[in-house]
Amino acid sequence: MLAMADKMTKNTHDIAYYAKDSRLTEPSDGIRYEWREMIEFSKELGRPLTDEEAEEFRIK
Repeated sequence: MLAMADKMTKNTHDIAYYAKDSRLTEPSDGIRYEWREMIEFSKELGRPLTDEEAEEFRIK
């Protein structure tokens, strides 16, 4: 049994309102990245990547 079934919260209405077609995320835009490398580089920098830095990890 799902945990949400046992303990209903006030957020249940919000999820039902926004997820009308059962999707919890937006459709993919088709752009793919090398995520592991991006995460490691971000850790080395100690900050999130800029758009230009992230573009270097894009799979073409």
